[in-house]
Amino acid sequence: MFRKLRLYADFVVLKHTVFAIPFAYLGAFLASRGIPELRILFWVGLAFLGARSAAMALNNLIDKDIDAGNPRTADRELPSGRIKLWEVWGIILVSYFLLFYSSYRLNWLCLLLAPIIPLTSVIYPYLKRFTPISHFALGLNLGYAPVGGWLAVRGAIDFPFGTTEFAMLLLLLAVTLWVAGFDIIYSLLDLDFDRKNRLYSVPSFFGVKNALLLSFVSHVLMLVFLLGLMYVLDLGVIFKVGLVIIAALIWYEHTLVRADNFMNIPVAFFNVNAAVSLSMLVFTVADVLLT
Repeated sequence: MFRKLRLYADFVVLKHTVFAIPFAYLGAFLASRGIPELRILFWVGLAFLGARSAAMALNNLIDKDIDAGNPRTADRELPSGRIKLWEVWGIILVSYFLLFYSSYRLNWLCLLLAPIIPLTSVIYPYLKRFTPISHFALGLNLGYAPVGGWLAVRGAIDFPFGTTEFAMLLLLLAVTLWVAGFDIIYSLLDLDFDRKNRLYSVPSFFGVKNALLLSFVSHVLMLVFLLGLMYVLDLGVIFKVGLVIIAALIWYEHTLVRADNFMNIPVAFFNVNAAVSLSMLVFTVADVLLT
């Protein structure tokens, strides 16, 4: 049983949850301007776990034939036959149950908006067959995380938008561009396969140098939006220190990958981005609680 659970965890790449779940909690802390109720933190975590697990399972299901033909991904759980289709559908159904039930336990607005998540999760895997914007669609899927945490606390959206809604939008854009930027870098590993199979990643469509430039610009814009968040919410010195550290980590990430050398992409993708995500959470929460 434990081997099977580990297989399921590997299938949805559960360890990558560290990239994005901090942003769900970040949204909750910023909306509270303090410590949210433990009940809210619990259901936000479960909702995010369900949303991300279902999205990963759907992506693997929709891309199973592509993954089977790609030497880098052919040994994954579904193409290799270590996991069956009925198990994949079971993971999807259980994961979406977690999302919708957790949304219900949070508030009516979270439940009302929850269907947007499976919709964009289904759309994303198909985009790379037609357009190179798929990286930004992936970013948007993770960009929902801080918005969900924010709405879990506030339970309302004001119209016309006020300061709170503007801050939430800045956070959504920052996470979307951060994810898109590092996903463009990661897609360099499949450059030859994508070109051969007419898959529209940014590197295969625009070339390696332009892809690295677009990734860098995306990350610069991410920092700009975080700077805007700092001013809109009047965040303090601890957040500013964190922003400097995040900028340094982003710069380091882009020094690791060159147009003629992809060897350090795994380090840039896993280690640096995990550090960015955790730094964002730690410094923002510390600023909210201590300043």
